[in-house]
Amino acid sequence: MASTYSTPGVYINEVNGFSNSVVPIATAVPAFIGYTPRADYQGKSYYNKPQKISSFMEFQAFFMLDNPPPPADPARQYSPEYYLVPQKDLPTSGDYLTIDSKYYSILPDPNTIYYLYNSIRLFYQNGGGDAYIVAVGPYGPASKKPATDPAAPLINPNVQLSALQNGLALLKNEQEPTLYICPEATLLSVADNGTLMQSMLLQAKEMGTTLCVFDVIGGANPDPLLYTQDIQAFRDHTGNTGLEYGASYYPFIGTTIMQSGDIDFTNLFGGDTTQLAPLLNPPAAPNPDAATLLNMIQSPPANPMSNAQLQAALLIASPLYSQIVTHVLSSANVLPPSGAIAGVYTVNDNANGVWGAPANVGIVGAASLPIRLSDTQQEKLNIDAVSGKSVNAIRFFNGQGILIWGARTLDGNSQDWRYVSVRRTMTFLEQSVKLAARQYVFEPNNANTWSAVKSMISSFLMSIWSQGGLQGATPADAFQVNVGLGTTMTADDLLNGYMRVSVLVATVKPAEFLVITFQQEQAKSG
Repeated sequence: MASTYSTPGVYINEVNGFSNSVVPIATAVPAFIGYTPRADYQGKSYYNKPQKISSFMEFQAFFMLDNPPPPADPARQYSPEYYLVPQKDLPTSGDYLTIDSKYYSILPDPNTIYYLYNSIRLFYQNGGGDAYIVAVGPYGPASKKPATDPAAPLINPNVQLSALQNGLALLKNEQEPTLYICPEATLLSVADNGTLMQSMLLQAKEMGTTLCVFDVIGGANPDPLLYTQDIQAFRDHTGNTGLEYGASYYPFIGTTIMQSGDIDFTNLFGGDTTQLAPLLNPPAAPNPDAATLLNMIQSPPANPMSNAQLQAALLIASPLYSQIVTHVLSSANVLPPSGAIAGVYTVNDNANGVWGAPANVGIVGAASLPIRLSDTQQEKLNIDAVSGKSVNAIRFFNGQGILIWGARTLDGNSQDWRYVSVRRTMTFLEQSVKLAARQYVFEPNNANTWSAVKSMISSFLMSIWSQGGLQGATPADAFQVNVGLGTTMTADDLLNGYMRVSVLVATVKPAEFLVITFQQEQAKSG
C-alpha cells in the first residue's frame, strides 16, 4: 500500500487473515544404498547419483535391464548361482538335499548374491512410496565356485565397503530421506559392516533427519544355540555414537519375492548343465527324457526351444530336478528384512501417524523364518543391560503369522530415545518446524515476530495433539512454546541476532509391556 496518495480514488490494502503455517514433512522416505544391474536413463549414467523414485516402475526405468522383445526369454534382473555340494555327513547347517542316500548342501556362489533389487521389491510389496536409490556399481563377475562353509555368513567380494561409504556420503546433500538402508551391508565382513554402520549412525546424528535400519549378519542361517554370538558381534561393532538414530531387526525372512520363473538350469553349477546329468540321469536310474533335454541345452538344435520352455519340460521330466529348483528358490528367497521394514514404516505413518509404533504388524511376502524365537530367547535381544543395544525381533505366532515384535532403537537404555516411534516423532516435529521457521530469518527480532513464530508452532502442535501424536488431556499438558526477551532470550541475544524458541512436547510412547492384574475376590451374598 502506498504511503502517500496523490490521486483521488479508492485504495485497497490486503491484510493476511491467517498466520503462516507449518507444513509437515514426509516421514517415511528411505534411501537405499547398494548395487543394481544398471543405472542409466536416456543415455545418462546414474551410478553414484541419488535418484528419487515413486514407484517400482520408476525403479525399473533407471536401474533394471531392458527385456529383449519376444520370443526371446526375458533377461533376468538378478541371477544368483547355486551348487549342489556333496557332504560326507548329515549337514548341521543350511539347506540340503538327499539324493541316492548322499547328502548335498545347497550353497551359492557368494559373488552372485545381492540383496538390493529384491529389497526394493519387498519395499513396494509392503506399501512403500517415495524412495531414493544410490546405485554404487553394477554386479561383479561370478567366481564359478560355491561357498565352502554352509554355516558361515556369506561375504561377497564384489560388495566393497568404500563404494557403500561413498554412496552414503552422497546423501549428505539430500534433506528429504528419513531412513538409511543398506541391505547388502550384510555381505561385508563383520568388521567392515561395523565400520559402515558406525558411519551411517554418525551421519544420521550429524544431519538429525534420518533413522538407520540395520540387518544383522548371521540372520540368514542362524544356529539354534549359538545365534546369540551373531547378536553380540553386531552389538560389539555398532559403536556408541548416534545409537538413538539406529534400529535393527532380526532374523532374515523367507519370502515369496522370487518365483519359479526366476530360477532355471542357468542358475545351477554356474550354468554348466553337464554337472546336472549325473544327478538327473544316473546309470542306476536312467531318465531318457531328462537326458534328451540336457543334450538339447548343451547342443541346441536348428530351431532351439527357449530357456523357459526347456525349464518347463525339465520340471515335468524329472521330479528330482523340480525338488532341486524348489530348494534353490527357497534359499534365494531368504532376504534381510530392512526393505520390508521400510514399507511397513510407510504404511504405519499413513494410517496411524509417525507416532504410531511400527510393530505388531505382519510383513507382506514373508512366508517363513530361519529361526523361531521364543519369549525367553527374545529377552536377550530386546533388552541388553550392558550395552543397551536393543535388537527388534521378527517372530512367528500361531494363528497370526509372522509379526514385527519390537519397536526399539539401539539406544535401549535411554529413557528419552528408547523407542523408534519417539525418535521419529521428534525428528518429524523438529524438521517440520525448522523448515517453516526459515521464512522468519532476517525478520525484525521483536515482539511481533515472536508472536507470529509462537502462533505458527503452537497451531502446528495443536493439530498433532488433536491427531493423537502428543499425550495430555489438554493442549497445555501436551506442549508448550516459549519465545521472547526475558524468557528464552537475553539482551545479548538480540544484539547478536539470535532468536531462541523453546518447544516442550510430551511424546506418545508405546505400551510395550501390557500388564493385566487378576485377583480373586470372595463371593458376595446374593
